[in-house]
Amino acid sequence: MAGEAANSRRRTLALVTLVLQNTALVICMRISRTADGPIYYSSTAVASMEVLKLMVCLAIVIQERGVGGLMRTVLGKPLELLRLSVPSLLYTIQNNLLYYALSNLDAAIYQVSYQIKILTTALFSVFMLQRYISNQKWFALLVLTLGVAMVQLSDKEKHSAATGEAPVMGFAAVLAASATSGFSGVYFERVLRRSSETLWARNVQMGVTSVTLAILSVYTKDREGVLRDGFFFGYTGIVWAVVFFQALGGLVVAFVTKYANTILKCFATAISIVCISVISVFLFNTQISLLFAAGAILVMLSI
Repeated sequence: MAGEAANSRRRTLALVTLVLQNTALVICMRISRTADGPIYYSSTAVASMEVLKLMVCLAIVIQERGVGGLMRTVLGKPLELLRLSVPSLLYTIQNNLLYYALSNLDAAIYQVSYQIKILTTALFSVFMLQRYISNQKWFALLVLTLGVAMVQLSDKEKHSAATGEAPVMGFAAVLAASATSGFSGVYFERVLRRSSETLWARNVQMGVTSVTLAILSVYTKDREGVLRDGFFFGYTGIVWAVVFFQALGGLVVAFVTKYANTILKCFATAISIVCISVISVFLFNTQISLLFAAGAILVMLSI
């Protein structure tokens, strides 16, 4: 009983922290991208976040196991390293699919279609983790999906025309990204639950691939600008806040996956979307529409 109570407290703390972290991150990102002055290269912020997250986990693993233990964790288990490279690779593929989809779909269709990831996460949980989901929970997930889609649609700033001319391929890319998102999240949960390794060790193993891919992204996307202006061009206090909250988010997601589950993570993310929209009313003079209000009510009812 004591163990169950402790796990329940960890689960609640992890979910609440995820809501707060995701809300703070998006608000800071919006401020950082709309503030006066030079705009930083987003790829360098992602790379900085991955390096910061890896450094924190490295420090904790070294404190727990020493340098020798760290080397055994990273180099002594190549198969584990390979297994944990899968989520990082899928995340990269997912980002490219979403970019392609947004280039070929109306933004409103994109926002609604991408909420399918909530349902794909549930489906992969059933198939990969043999998790039972009752009819009531399936209904709640459908209500959540509809509510999030309505909240996202209420943001008029996202309603823009597509630049491409392949809506069918764009929709296929959204479906593929939704499947990739669901699979990678459940796959990571499966690895964490079937391993005796600590979360910190797992984050170190996964961070090796993540940092490598992030640095490659800087090189492929922004190498000319970075070479000309410098890696930390445009960095301000708010940009460093973005880096911090992104790194924190990576760690919090791991805790949520370990002590809650990937489906509950979807609910927490949905709550943060509503929180972000409400806060935007006061910070950015965003107007609350009837569509947003209806969507927010559906999100709350689904919980």
